[in-house]
Amino acid sequence: MAKSPDVSSDVTPTVDEPTREYDTAPPQPPATPEVAPEAAPEPPPANKVSGFARLLIFTFFVFALMVATCLGLRAVNVLPSFDNPFSDKTTDRSQPVLLQSMRDLSRYVAADGTFQVIVDLQENKENIPDFLVNRRTLFVGSGTVEEYVEFGSLSDKALTIDNDKNTVTITLPPPQQGTANLDMQKSYVVAEERGLFNRIGDAFRSDPGKQQQVYALAQQRITEAAQSSGLDDRAKQNTERMLQSLFTRLGYQTVTVTFDTP
Repeated sequence: MAKSPDVSSDVTPTVDEPTREYDTAPPQPPATPEVAPEAAPEPPPANKVSGFARLLIFTFFVFALMVATCLGLRAVNVLPSFDNPFSDKTTDRSQPVLLQSMRDLSRYVAADGTFQVIVDLQENKENIPDFLVNRRTLFVGSGTVEEYVEFGSLSDKALTIDNDKNTVTITLPPPQQGTANLDMQKSYVVAEERGLFNRIGDAFRSDPGKQQQVYALAQQRITEAAQSSGLDDRAKQNTERMLQSLFTRLGYQTVTVTFDTP
């Protein structure tokens, strides 16, 4: 009986043929190159920081020294003064003064008095709360009142001269008192209270008549106070001394001054 040929002995396995015992590995994606992390900035050297600080201090010192030098030179009037470019500026656009009247005065001002009054003027409405409608002004007024003797109205009989006895007799009208003149540089408003409705009304309109009313009241009070202050007696004494000194220098020995009854 013939033997069948051994097939396995004649077939030689190749090296490149893959084995069937293991599965083929899946393809791997290409590797991406790793990016190196960004390096942190290096701190500046210590010598640079200290150098900048020294430069800043030196600049400030030089600037302060220059300012002190300029102020010192200006104090001794070596440098001209420089005005502040942002200072307040006042422009006077007033019109020329117009002469309205002129009169000749023949009065002798024998005395005057300066008075001060505090005006407390309040205006309100009845049955209405003060916080709604109210106006109260506290004003300090300073004024001067003159006391004078009018020489322009003297008659021919007012002066009697006796040349033999060197005597003079003068009869004058009584002293007159002028109206108080307020000194606005010494007069001022201390306080002013207004109600709610008054504030709203003042925001839309101004009322200079209210201020003028306060001034008029201050003048009236000062004038009334001057009438009982003794200015009349002071004016008579000063007028008498003035005339006696005048006629005595002219050679008269006796000078008599009398005043009419007002």
